[in-house]
Amino acid sequence: MNVNFNGAGENVLTFIADSSLTETGVPVKISGDGTVAGCGEGDAFCGICVGIRDGYAAVQISGYAVFKAASKITAGYKKLAAADDGNIAVDENGRELLVVNSTANEAGVIL
Repeated sequence: MNVNFNGAGENVLTFIADSSLTETGVPVKISGDGTVAGCGEGDAFCGICVGIRDGYAAVQISGYAVFKAASKITAGYKKLAAADDGNIAVDENGRELLVVNSTANEAGVIL
């Protein structure tokens, strides 16, 4: 691709990391006051975990982010939710977000 969306409107917040959150690059959800956890299949997500350290998680809640995807997602506004293995997928119960680019295993999304 000849264009780049990195850095567009990025906003990263620090949360307490639930003990179930062990990796970066996965969709996360609010699991308690000021706390995030990894998503289960079908969960609506608030952002993507971009860092974990000392019990805290850096979560990108807006801007362009690249998620692992269960399959190619057509560009445009789509309702997205967590899928298995830290992926995202189209889901009627998901959050409507703008997909700007996608491959068979990744999707670039504006949160």
